[in-house]
Amino acid sequence: MSAFLIGLDIGSSSVKASLLEIETGKVVSSATSPEKEMEIMSDHPGWAEQDPETWWFHVKQVVQDLKSKTNLNPEDIGAIGISYQMHGLVLIDKDKNVLRPSIIWCDSRAVDIGEQAFESLGEKLCLSHMLNSPGNFTASKLKWVKDNEPHIYDKVYKFMLPGDFIAMRFTGDIRTTASGLSEGILWDFKANDLSALVMKQYELNNDHVPELTPTFSIQGTVSSKAAGELGLAEGIPVAYRAGDQPNNAFSLNVLHAGEIAATAGTSGVVYGIIDEANYDPKSRVNTFVHVNHKAESRSYGVLLCINGTGIQNSWLKHNTGDMDYPEMNRLASEIPIGSDDLYTFPFGNGAERVLGNKDVGGSTYGLNFNRHNRGHVLRSAQEGIVFALRFGFDVMKDMGMKMNIVRAGEANMFLSPIFREGFVHTNNVVVELYNTDGSQGAARAAGVGAGLYKDFGEAFQGLEIKQRYDPDQKLIDQYEEKYQKWLNILNKKIL
Repeated sequence: MSAFLIGLDIGSSSVKASLLEIETGKVVSSATSPEKEMEIMSDHPGWAEQDPETWWFHVKQVVQDLKSKTNLNPEDIGAIGISYQMHGLVLIDKDKNVLRPSIIWCDSRAVDIGEQAFESLGEKLCLSHMLNSPGNFTASKLKWVKDNEPHIYDKVYKFMLPGDFIAMRFTGDIRTTASGLSEGILWDFKANDLSALVMKQYELNNDHVPELTPTFSIQGTVSSKAAGELGLAEGIPVAYRAGDQPNNAFSLNVLHAGEIAATAGTSGVVYGIIDEANYDPKSRVNTFVHVNHKAESRSYGVLLCINGTGIQNSWLKHNTGDMDYPEMNRLASEIPIGSDDLYTFPFGNGAERVLGNKDVGGSTYGLNFNRHNRGHVLRSAQEGIVFALRFGFDVMKDMGMKMNIVRAGEANMFLSPIFREGFVHTNNVVVELYNTDGSQGAARAAGVGAGLYKDFGEAFQGLEIKQRYDPDQKLIDQYEEKYQKWLNILNKKIL
């Protein structure tokens, strides 16, 4: 009888894995590879690429790590689930060889292509059918390859998202999901099918689209080749795949309209559930098919993304001296709210959707060499991330989304007391932190997809709230004053 589930989270910084005991819902072991962040190649301004084979290498590393830590019997694995960095593009030939590095989520080379398509198709048609402009998403990246690298495009057999590629390496099968196509702006919400409008606009080949598979289902089984590479048993079901933000919401049991999930890793994301197709008229936030969406019971996720979140904090860590994150947080905590009128704008990681796809760069305003020190810079950076998220929060509220309680994993920027305090009080929300992450969510979801859990409720046994933070009106007022000053600078000097 199967005893365990493996969940994988394929990020742009690292690959994470969790081994979950089916009966208790508890994590037995976890692993991360590499120890330092994976390289992002940027041969030109605004470009961001990674070699998909590097992801597979680190998948093998974390699986081996789980095995060595637990003396795991491969026959005891009931299913595997995959979470992955969204919006990336992987191209393979008919022999399933990768044709070029993956153009990943924060690459902004296709912004102009998306804007031209939005204008050509028309705002009303685009938003009513795709709920988004084509923007800088997977479809536009594929069009860029078609236009700029025809020698590559001519060899394409299938295009995939990063999670589709990893699933292919496990099973040999080339598939994708409706949720995946929606994140690439390749899903028509009215037709509940592949977007003929975008495919025609970009002159893309329908034969290049992978076969559709349900998000929760046995989507293939571990091949003999993969079993040999991984040291796992042949035939283990791969029973779930989803983009990292829909999966993060699932990992927090955010499945119903009005529920909100957040994460603050390399990028900062707020993801709220609605049950009716809706969109932002300026397409600053994006609506995708959620993991539990069905034709008869529709579920959508509205996603706000700030590209420059944890990556800004990481940049400061590596460029302001030999400090770890706790020390950075300690120095920041010595500085008052508002950082003595030092304001930071965390937009240095490519074009920002919430700013109308503008790549304005990261910046700091108000620096005084006689008054500000390293602590001011560190606090201002965290407050700038919070303020950028608030800017997007207000867009979501304008769509009618109510935000009272936000759930997040006890990880990344939410480990920082300064970030938590700023997030709670700038947005006036309760924050609940849980003992989970994307790899755990993928493991639980795989149990559902393989039928090892009878329903979602059973899958969430073992999920525990670790901390709850309630807003204080006095602090709300202080943060609101500083946010309005930050917003004024953004509108007058940057946008």
